[in-house]
Formats: sequence, structure tokens, C-alpha cells
Amino acid sequence: MKRVLIIDEGNAARSIMAEALINHYLGKICDIHADSAGLHPKGQIDKETIRVLAEEGIETQRLRSKGLGELESLDYDLVVTVCDNVKGICPTLPGAKKEIHIGFVDPEGKPFEAYERELHQMKNLLVPRVREELCDG
Repeated sequence: MKRVLIIDEGNAARSIMAEALINHYLGKICDIHADSAGLHPKGQIDKETIRVLAEEGIETQRLRSKGLGELESLDYDLVVTVCDNVKGICPTLPGAKKEIHIGFVDPEGKPFEAYERELHQMKNLLVPRVREELCDG
């Protein structure tokens, strides 16, 4: 199994959506497991994040907001930062084989349509890139 870690600032929207999308679309077909974490986790997931994932038909039961400290000792085949704010300050993880950055706009505090837009962007940009890195490569 290949492992992906998605990192952002608060682990309440973008990284949670990315974790869920990767597990949903690439988990079985590419034998990938994604986790997510925040540098400064909020400790809870935005309700609109759960709503947009549920409307996409993606399971949300096991998702939770957590800090990088819970996961940094694990080995990852790929680490992806999805927040421009953490791109330059994210610590290098000793067990990471490769690190990439794909920035997305934080939908927090915006209308539900912003969450839909970012989920769509992640489906079209992030999921294919992770597939390219870990499935097709």
C-alpha cells in the first residue's frame, strides 16, 4: 500500500476534502491510503466540508481534524501541501519519499458554492496528479 499525507493550515476543509477524495477515487484501484493533518488543527471539520463530501457520495464517518504530530512518524510515499501558507513552513518529514505542492483556495467562511468549487478543483487537479505520482509512474 502506498501512503499519501495531505497538509494544510487547519485540517478542517481542504486537506480533509483531499484525503476523502484520494481514498474514495484511488484507494482501491491504486492501493493508496491518504491521511491529512494541519499545522494548526482546528480540532473539528467545517460542516460545509462534510456536506459537500456527502453530496458527492463520499463517506465521511472516519474523517477527523488532527495535527501533524500524530502522523509525522509514519512513512509516506507522497506528501502534498494544499495551502500556500504552509508550503514554505511545512517541516520536512523524514519518512517522506516525495513532496509536492498544489495550492487551493480556503473555502472556510464562504458560501457552500466555494466548497463545491474547491472539491471540483481537487477532483480535476489533485486526484490525477496523485494517480500520476503513485499509480501510473
